[in-house]
This record gives sequence, C-alpha cells and structure tokens, in this order.
Amino acid sequence: MTASFDRDVIVQQMRRIFMPRGVAVVGASGTPGKLGYAIVDNLKNGGFAGHVYPVNPGADEILGYRCYKSLDEVPDDTDVALISIPARAVASVVPSAGAKGIAALVVISSGFAETGERELQEELVRLAREHNVRVLGPNIYGYYYTSMDLCATFCTPYNERGGIALVSQSGGVGMAILGYSRSRGMGVSAIVGLGNKCDVDEDDLLEFFGQDPNTEVIAIHMEDLKDGRAFFDTAQRIARQKPVVVLKAGWTDLGARAAASHTAALAGEDRIYDAAFAQSGVIRAHTLEELLDWSRALQLLPDPEGEDVVIITGAGGLGVLLADACVDRGLGLMSMPADLDEEFKACIPPFGASGNPIDITGGEPPETYRKVIDIGLTDPRVHSLIIGYWHTILTPPMVFAELLGEAVADARSKGIHKPVVVALAGDTEVETAARYLEERGVPAYPYAAEKAVAALAARYQFWRSKNDAGISS
Repeated sequence: MTASFDRDVIVQQMRRIFMPRGVAVVGASGTPGKLGYAIVDNLKNGGFAGHVYPVNPGADEILGYRCYKSLDEVPDDTDVALISIPARAVASVVPSAGAKGIAALVVISSGFAETGERELQEELVRLAREHNVRVLGPNIYGYYYTSMDLCATFCTPYNERGGIALVSQSGGVGMAILGYSRSRGMGVSAIVGLGNKCDVDEDDLLEFFGQDPNTEVIAIHMEDLKDGRAFFDTAQRIARQKPVVVLKAGWTDLGARAAASHTAALAGEDRIYDAAFAQSGVIRAHTLEELLDWSRALQLLPDPEGEDVVIITGAGGLGVLLADACVDRGLGLMSMPADLDEEFKACIPPFGASGNPIDITGGEPPETYRKVIDIGLTDPRVHSLIIGYWHTILTPPMVFAELLGEAVADARSKGIHKPVVVALAGDTEVETAARYLEERGVPAYPYAAEKAVAALAARYQFWRSKNDAGISS
C-alpha cells in the first residue's frame, strides 16, 4: 500500500523505523510475563543505545526507565511507537503519534482483520494516513535491526550481525528464521514481522533494504501481496542489485485457506506469482529450508565468471546425484578440455574417473583431494566447483574440511574468487565439518547432495539476472 509515497519518502520513513533515536512502548508493563514487559526488557538488554520511553498511566518507572502517562508526554525524539494494547484502543493512539511527529506505529496487538475485524483495521489505516503515520503490522512479533542492537519484539533476543534481511508474514516462521540463523551462525541485518501488513508492506522493505549498506541479501516469506504491482515494480529494480529470495506460501488451495485464517491473506493465483517472480529477477524458494539455505549461500558465494561447473567427488554414486541435480537446476557441467582432463588424471588412481564428474574414489588420502581441488580452483576455465565428500578413515571429515578451507583461502589470497559448494556424505562428524567450512565462507551441506547444487543454482540465477539487466558484478 505504498503507491501514494515517493521512493525517497519511503526510505526516510523506513530509516526512522530501523534507526530510531527514541522508541516508545505503549502498553509497557512492569510485570514479568506480560508482553509489555518483554518488549521493554528486550530493548534494554538487547543493547539498544537510543532512548526507551515506556507508556503506562499506572506506573512511574519500568525496568529503570521513567514511565509516561500517555504518548502525548514522550520526548520529541520518539521515532517509533511499539503498541501492545487491546486492538480496539490502538486507533485512539494515532492522533497523538501524528502530533508528536512519530514515523510509525509497530502494532504487536492482535484482534484485527485476522479475526474478522476488518473495519477496525481499516479505521486504523485511515487515521494513520490522515496523521502521516506508517503502520507496521498489526498482529506481529515486532522486528530486529542488528546494527542498532534493536530488539523491538516480545520474542527471543537476537543481535548476531550479518548481511541478510529476513522478512516474514508469520510469527511462527519468523521464529524459525531466528533459530536457523542462530544455529548456523548466520547473522542477520534484520528480522521483520509483517503480520496483516495493513500498511507497511514488502515493497517498503525492499526499498529500504535495497539501499541499506548493512544488507547484502533480502529473504521474504509471504502469504499474499496487498499491492502486487508495487512489489514487482520495486523487485525488478532491487533484485538485480541484491539477491531477493521469496518463499510464497499458500500456493495450494488448502494453504491459501489456511493463510486467510490467520493473517486475512488473499493468496492469489500461484502461476501468476511464478511468472512475475521470474520476470522481476526474484529467486523463488518452495520451502522454508530453501529460503534460508539459499539466503545463506547467496551471502557467502561470489559471482561466477561463467557457466562451466566441475564436480569433484570421493564417491561415484554421489557424483551421479550431483550431476543429476545440476541438470535439474539448469547448471552447465563443463565439457572437459583434453589438457585439463590429463591434469586431473595424473592426480587420481587408474580406477578413478576423470571427465566431469571427477571421481577420486574413497581410498585416497587427503593429498589427493587437495591436488584435485587446487587444479579446479586455479584453472580459469573452471568457473565453479561442487565438491562431493565421502567420509572415510583415510580422510576424516575435519581433515577434509581443513584442507578445503586452506585451499580456498590460498586461492583467495591470489585473487581467485570462484563459487565452491560442498555436499558431505558420512557419519554425524560431517555436521561439524560443514559448520567449520561455512565459518570460512564455503556453503556446506551434510547428508544432502542436492542442497549444495540448489544453493549454487541460486547464485547463478542472481548472476544471470544481473547480466541480463546489464549490471556488472
């Protein structure tokens, strides 16, 4: 619902939301276990350096902050008001917010269109427009912006910084995002709940994150689009500068009905979304795991310099799975030049397989992996590498992870930056090896060959989209 706002105005509005000088909490509470207590506690203990202004007519102080009787009394540097009061009282706050020059209400409160109270929600939007106040929500968990140590939410604190902005329409999906991010050591620039998105929408956030220096990748979970044309017009610009990955839920009839029941979403025709995503350069994920895996990989992987992909594996069967996945995902396996084929052959046993995939077999020591990987990294005709590791006693998982990490670091020190992804087959030790590699900028996937290929394909999709638009890497 941003058609009436200029792009520069939207960015300024969003900057005040994500980089506020002061935050008011309407419905703040001094009672542990209450939403209003959790919000103030997160702002304080999350490390937010701006001002926090609890608003509660029945309290003088909450968690060490002076408490204000109403929004009219808060200082003039208040940019955002977090709202946690009954739904029917929310609209009454808007005139005070407008008079104070507050940029936005972040409405945590539920009980609007998702429960059938559409008129209540429409009245909130009407008043907000009248008083020049934006509304994020209602029916949301809040938001995080890590460069400001801003945990404006009643949910788990999170302040691990990274380059991925994650947007979700659902609170439950938002918390899954948070858990994945922490477990993978991913780090984010932001996590934002949209809920019923009566006003602030995905296109507002695309405008902000598109120019945000703290954000490298934008990942969005959506159930519907309130203004499809505004979103796709914005996405067409942003998705060719920064990767935009979207998980569009509610693509089945049953899923669409479920979406309508909890955020009042109108999910729409999936084939229309599919075509629009492709046309605008958006990378479409079909599962939550894809959304998060691909966002992580897009942050870690450099752009390729061409389409020629080489598979190196320690197990022939794994190589077959990887090759099939490449075909399925539209990746081009390199037709091996004779001289390069001979170079690889010189490093592997006679019963191994050259060509592409290159199978070094499972009976080889770490040195063989390293020699073959070094060839793939240094030859400029190889544009990307997919490594299929097989757990053996001769080359244990962490030994492999360390040698690959060193090989990639050595190549980078020489100015060689090419995409490398890893699929690890083996016992549970491969999970530790995968974490080690990701900490060194190499996307790694235990137990699932296809995930590594899909992650690389996401980077190729973004790279091709930029090339089609004439944007250099």
